[in-house]
Amino acid sequence: MSVQERQKRLPQHAILDSAGIKYYAESTRRGTYAHASAEIFWQQRYCFLKDHGYIMRPRYEPKWKPSWIGTGIHPAYCEDSVMLMHWQVIDARRQKDNELVAIKRFRTDSQEQHIIQFLSTLEDEKKHAVPVYAILPDPFDPQLALMVMPFLRPCDEPDFSTIGDAVEFIDQITEGLVFLHSHRIAHRDIAFANIMMDAKPLYPNGYHPVLLDCSEDILQECTPLPRAGHSIRYYYVDFGLSIKFPEGAPPYAVGDVGRDAEVPELSPDIPYDAFKVDIFALGNLFRKKFEQQFNSMEFLLRLIEPMTRRQPETRPTAEQVLVEWQSTRAELNESLFRWRLGPKSEPAIGRMFNDTVAVAREGIFRLRKLVGT
Repeated sequence: MSVQERQKRLPQHAILDSAGIKYYAESTRRGTYAHASAEIFWQQRYCFLKDHGYIMRPRYEPKWKPSWIGTGIHPAYCEDSVMLMHWQVIDARRQKDNELVAIKRFRTDSQEQHIIQFLSTLEDEKKHAVPVYAILPDPFDPQLALMVMPFLRPCDEPDFSTIGDAVEFIDQITEGLVFLHSHRIAHRDIAFANIMMDAKPLYPNGYHPVLLDCSEDILQECTPLPRAGHSIRYYYVDFGLSIKFPEGAPPYAVGDVGRDAEVPELSPDIPYDAFKVDIFALGNLFRKKFEQQFNSMEFLLRLIEPMTRRQPETRPTAEQVLVEWQSTRAELNESLFRWRLGPKSEPAIGRMFNDTVAVAREGIFRLRKLVGT
């Protein structure tokens, strides 16, 4: 796209006057938009990854020069001004099909590589562990490797909008935990941040991998399609604390790390059942992210109460959780799934208006179903 074509797509304030051009030229010269140290790590691997079929954004090319220089365009409206937010992971495009991927650096002396490689050998719809396309040796540091995965979004970006959205999430994540435990793998760090989704069906035109609410060229805002009616896959990610226990070995671990600091038995030196930690953490996630935040989610209490008992031995197994959830789900009225997730913090007048809209939508749904359209 030429500078002239680009300028036509920009709002007026994105085109700098002479003073603005001078200011941002000086700001760029001073290093405001220079690579951060974590970005330099990835820039040094640009050619290596390209040779293996993965192309990072123009910002990470070895001879990158800011695209806004000499154009009169504000840097904030140039894609290559966008800096990396998470130092461990970078985005890239797979050359053979242009798929957006994520590449993660990790240490080869961790269990993560062994667990990911083991999971990659298993083909099962119930496996909700992030797929791995390739593991590449780091070209400079023998203690590091680079893991190539599909690019995933946080599971709550965009927000869950209906009770059915939440139900589908719980379906998949509960099923996924049963799968992990059946293969003797304890995740040990279950949290919302470690559950992500393949959101391609919601963004048919794509989105920017750092500025998630923007188009790939960051010039427009992205509006997602609703989750209902689209096939969304949720995945457990980050197996850096995970353990795969040998068959028949007791599932005991030590360590007080992990995102959920409320797990009562965590200890740096007293062994605990790692599977029961996963159960507590998942139940706590259901409580904090759904039951406590939204109306009409009381049906989750049948899961949450036993899963978050303080005594680990009284908590159910993952299989028992799934059985209880399937029983609970079967008792729910199907129309409830289309009902909006109303925040408990919502003001009364706002709730009344939004509930009225939801009732109208349900009426339209029933009418269309009745007349067969």
